[in-house]
Amino acid sequence: MEILIQREPSTLNSTAGTLIVDGVVECFTLEDVVREMPGKPVSTWKLAGKTAIPTGAYQVIIDFSNRFQRPMPHVLNVPGFDGVRIHSGNTAADTEGCILLGKQRNGLDDVIESRVAFAEFFPKLQAAINRGEQVAITIAAARPLTQTTSV
Repeated sequence: MEILIQREPSTLNSTAGTLIVDGVVECFTLEDVVREMPGKPVSTWKLAGKTAIPTGAYQVIIDFSNRFQRPMPHVLNVPGFDGVRIHSGNTAADTEGCILLGKQRNGLDDVIESRVAFAEFFPKLQAAINRGEQVAITIAAARPLTQTTSV
């Protein structure tokens, strides 16, 4: 399974994007503000709990989350970050470097119907892993803003 997050430019509060699974738009995403400075160590630009993960490609697994007390998607080997998860939530206050999912956007800084988006995404991810597929997520740099408000 190939997952792509196509980011949009950050606002002062968050970074919106679109999650695409195997070439098909799945839902919207919301992350913290992109502060990445290519070529500079993460420690020089990361603000703890307020920074989106670096662009790049990462492996995704499902393992037990102590925070959520259940199996959850886990993005592995993110430089300068630990415990990056894909989960539900609505605003940047709900993410500390994690990736939030939503079926709709409520302006540039909120996603809504997040639990619905996660409930639709998680079984697809789980099925791919159960089939023995490697799951990769690519976080792509920002593209121009769009006016789309639902998937």
